[in-house]
Parts: sequence; C-alpha cells; structure tokens
Amino acid sequence: QVQLVESGGGLVQAGGSLRLSCAASESVASMNNMAWYRQSPGKQRELVAGITRGGITNYIDSFKGRFTISRDNSKKMAWLQMNSLKPEDTAVYYCNADINVKPTLRMINSWGQGTQVTVSS
Repeated sequence: QVQLVESGGGLVQAGGSLRLSCAASESVASMNNMAWYRQSPGKQRELVAGITRGGITNYIDSFKGRFTISRDNSKKMAWLQMNSLKPEDTAVYYCNADINVKPTLRMINSWGQGTQVTVSS
C-alpha cells in the first residue's frame, strides 16, 4: 500500500511557481524526519531539502531562496514551495520520510510515487 502521495506537479513556464504536496495515508501515524528529492532521467536522485519533525530545515545551496520546505504534523502533510523555477528544475520530485505505520507504529523509510515537474523555457 502507498503511504506517501505527492501531488502538485505539472507544467510551468520558467520563472513560475509550483507548490508540491506530500500527504500521508491513513495508515501513517506520524512522519518523522522527511525530505524532498528529485530525479531527472539518467541522473542520480538528489536531495532538495529536508525538515526534521521539529521543523528544522536544511537546503541544498542552489535551492536556497527559491524553494521552501514546510510541514504540518497534525495534518501529516509536507510541502515544497518552488519559486523562480528554471528549466533545469525539471524532474520527478519525491517525498521521502521516516514514518510510523499503524497499528504497531513500526518505523520505515517510505518514498512517494513522485510527481512530475516540467519547466518550459
């Protein structure tokens, strides 16, 4: 079963914005440390931004000032706000998190299915 589901991807012109969402399913009791990754065809998946359960964030330098990661623990959701998008931002974006799964609350590392972001020139 799917524990994390991304949404919000799509086609946007350079300079535009997108807000990606990562929603945990009902089977997920909580999300702990989590992060957004992205991957382009033929390239290694790379970290974009991370956020701890307590809200401490970290960003890859190239994304600072353009991307913002956030979360709401009560809603079991996370977001990636992407501004000033560039064609090189085109990739599949993935939500990754350490999650506690009901009913035993076992912790696993889970990946979403990914959402495609395409930035046109």
